[in-house]
Amino acid sequence: MSSCLGDIESSRPSRYHLWHEPELSAIRSAKRFGHDSVRKLSRILAIPVLAVLFLVPSAQVPAAAPALALTPCRLTHPSQLVSVEAQCGRLTVPEDPAAPGGRQIQLFVARVPAVSERGRPDPLFLLAGGPGLAATTFYTGVAPVFDRIHRDRDIVLVDQRGTGASNALTCPGNPDPDAPDSTAALTQEARSCLAALASHADVADYTTSLAVRDLDAVRAALHYDTINLYGGSYGTRVAQHYLRRYPEHTRTVILDGVVPPQMTLGASLALDAQSALERIFARCVADTACHARFGDPDGTFDSLLTRLKTQAVAVAVPDPFSGVTRRFNFDAADLGVVVRLSSYSTETTALLPLALDEAQAHANFAPVAGLLLQVTHSLDNLLAYGMHNSVVCAEDVPGYGVSAQERARLAKTYMGTAQLDALESICALWPRGPVDADFHQPLDSDTPVLLLSGSDDPVTPPSYAQQAARGLHNSLQVVVSGMSHGQITAPCAARLLSRFIELGTTRGLDPELACIHLTVPTAFLTSFTGPPP
Repeated sequence: MSSCLGDIESSRPSRYHLWHEPELSAIRSAKRFGHDSVRKLSRILAIPVLAVLFLVPSAQVPAAAPALALTPCRLTHPSQLVSVEAQCGRLTVPEDPAAPGGRQIQLFVARVPAVSERGRPDPLFLLAGGPGLAATTFYTGVAPVFDRIHRDRDIVLVDQRGTGASNALTCPGNPDPDAPDSTAALTQEARSCLAALASHADVADYTTSLAVRDLDAVRAALHYDTINLYGGSYGTRVAQHYLRRYPEHTRTVILDGVVPPQMTLGASLALDAQSALERIFARCVADTACHARFGDPDGTFDSLLTRLKTQAVAVAVPDPFSGVTRRFNFDAADLGVVVRLSSYSTETTALLPLALDEAQAHANFAPVAGLLLQVTHSLDNLLAYGMHNSVVCAEDVPGYGVSAQERARLAKTYMGTAQLDALESICALWPRGPVDADFHQPLDSDTPVLLLSGSDDPVTPPSYAQQAARGLHNSLQVVVSGMSHGQITAPCAARLLSRFIELGTTRGLDPELACIHLTVPTAFLTSFTGPPP
């Protein structure tokens, strides 16, 4: 990409947050509803910085296992299109474990019992991404993926503290695409949101180090000795830290979209997104039909971005979900959001060359504007923004230390330094909560671990999984060619996950691996009627 792609977001910092979650791509792949967006996730909460607290490792602080009564219930996805029968209950835990007599919060727990009456004793715990997505929301969007596992094992869902029905740290959002998101606007929204949260939460007490204590409390309350873990995106961090704290209770681990413990995610995210986009465009050029129809999509994007940096375009498009006409100004920041978030799924990636060509060559901005509405749909109902900030401001941003040279490299990407600037600005005001002293140490374990990566993942590329695998001595990394963020809906992925948990080892997976490596990404669309024959 040429240098004209630098810092397009400097005046629109709120459009980027740190993590993304493969389950949202999976939900879209399952035709539930649109992908999540980072559009407004950074425009949340601002209070003075507090010192980082370092916990005594939680495995050294055993707690009695309270009873957890479960009763029949139904889990309904926010889309209202999917519901799942389950058993639900609430486990009360102290918000601050160092003050057990202080404020108590309730963790929402759901168990989907194994179909077989002779089910296995070790369940699968699902850990959602975000940070800020609830495990119950995740599962109701992708439940069929886990059907094979569910035949013989319970599925256990714990809405992580600060998400879903576990004292969610939610903040009101503004769905207007033209809403101001200057530093002043960000600060004002932060103060308003903090005021709303102050009555029921100390936002510092919602970090991963506390969340894994909650997970083990649920395990004990449900009387499981050992458990299996699936974590996607941010959930891979939770899974790895649980394995560090409670190795004796961890049977197997599946990591999908992996971030190694020693990494602070976000400082180099713009570089990873840029690399993924270049691989996507290169794949189009290597495809005969795509190249014949669109020529150089890299150059098209470059020219369109330059144009929109100069002047926004007024658009009026039907909302892809409600059908109501939406009117707003589509600018360079919007284009950056479309490209980045479309890169998270092969389904939306397949639309990119066509949508970019329509805008640049034919002045038809309806496709890119429609994509913007699609990829930003329902974010406010899915993610707990406050919990997101509690995690990244304690665990990631303090370790950035970005040099002037590194910042110059970021400025040359299509995302520029805007995301970094936004995170640093927010976290300068956000309290830093408890972080275990060894939280970012490399993990050393003999527990069987399956690591899944997409070759074109814009946020957790395969190199991240390679780094994590160095200390995982009984692990297997699977890279799916042409795929993006989150592999659980890839063909054969359900078989691979089920077989791995059934065997309890990375050995003996050859048939499933042969199958998943036949996966091909969605073909690029050369017209609005679909891909070429």
